[in-house]
Amino acid sequence: MSNILIVEDDILLSDMIKRLLFQNNYKVVSAYSGSEALLILEKQQFDLVLLDLMLPGLSGEIVLEELRKKADIPVIGVSAKTDIDSRINLIKNGADDYLVKPFDNAELLVRIEAVLRRYQKNRICETVLCFKDLTLNTDTLEVKIKDTPISLTKYEYLILQLLMSSPNKVFTKNNIFESVWNEEFLGDDNAINVHISNLRKKFLKANPQGQYIQTVWGLGFKMQD
Repeated sequence: MSNILIVEDDILLSDMIKRLLFQNNYKVVSAYSGSEALLILEKQQFDLVLLDLMLPGLSGEIVLEELRKKADIPVIGVSAKTDIDSRINLIKNGADDYLVKPFDNAELLVRIEAVLRRYQKNRICETVLCFKDLTLNTDTLEVKIKDTPISLTKYEYLILQLLMSSPNKVFTKNNIFESVWNEEFLGDDNAINVHISNLRKKFLKANPQGQYIQTVWGLGFKMQD
């Protein structure tokens, strides 16, 4: 359940939005000024901020500026201003969307869903490395070929993560050893060769037609084009 902060000084409007979001299975917290919003944001985590621009004290623009210094939370700006310059400036300053008052409830819900969906996709892209049909999740440490889980040892996982982090780069054995084992490479490449061989065997079992790790003779290894 997504947690949303409403920053709106109009109590009636804030309560209306709060009820609407509750009815659509969102958790909601309300702030009625810019300074209150910043205090709440220091203490709680939110998935999205619905931010009115014309607030008493600290304006919505200042709240957005302060928020962007500390966190990457999606923000939808809300204002009665209809001119295009206001919208452009808000987006340039870090807002993810802009909604003009008065707005339709259905439009508000659609915009919230769209922004949350976009951020969720971005988070997934940051935590999952992909190459062909091979995926490596850096949060859960899961490795899969299509839907088939691949069980890896610690060093197999670390070698694969390194190679997948830059699929087009050739990693020398020196690069691999010092990155994975955190020790100086003294020329003994047996451990690396064994782990690469084991990775290839496991990939072959999961996908007999797939080729994933390429040996670049005299240099090292890379993900295979």
